[in-house]
Amino acid sequence: MTTATPVQRKATRPRADALRNRERIVTAAREMFVEFGPDVPLDEVARRAGVGNATLYRNFPDRDALVREVVCSVMDRLSEAAEQALAETGDAFAALERFVHGAADERIGALCPMVASTFDQYHPDLEAARERGEELIGEVMDRATRAGQLRPDVGVGDVMVAVAQLSRPPAGTGCVSADRFVHRHLQLFLDGLRAPARSVLPGAAATMEDLRQP
Repeated sequence: MTTATPVQRKATRPRADALRNRERIVTAAREMFVEFGPDVPLDEVARRAGVGNATLYRNFPDRDALVREVVCSVMDRLSEAAEQALAETGDAFAALERFVHGAADERIGALCPMVASTFDQYHPDLEAARERGEELIGEVMDRATRAGQLRPDVGVGDVMVAVAQLSRPPAGTGCVSADRFVHRHLQLFLDGLRAPARSVLPGAAATMEDLRQP
């Protein structure tokens, strides 16, 4: 089992209170981006985080910096969930299932559009977080495939597309009530991933690189 090195984005270690403020800002921004989209007023983010505007801008000089940190933090959480799945010694497919349901709880369906539309998707921080996540998620799937439990004709991209599509719809659609169906429908999808496969899938297994193609 390979464990990726956590992404480091800070050269110096801030004071504990400064770290707490930064974490509160990122948490509040993530919640509000999911609810209202990436154009939510930053002073509203500061208000929900319980900090002043000056504190927000001291940590994140512009909207792109804040959006990027939110997306990177979600990717880091997905990587941590994948590491937990790899650390489990029991049923490999059950570990994959727990990871997929946890990924849906991150509401990546609402956050994914920001990667393509709001800032440079090739920023070094984003690329490092993305590469780490893809590697770990691939390992979770590979382990289930080697155990003969996961059909071999699916890729990381297939799983993440399903998670994004079946997790909460993009912000602003007014479909909050659909949240109660997310895990039910994800389980239907996961049942379709089990080996032996009962059908032949059209096309080729999707990779994350495929998803980044224009």
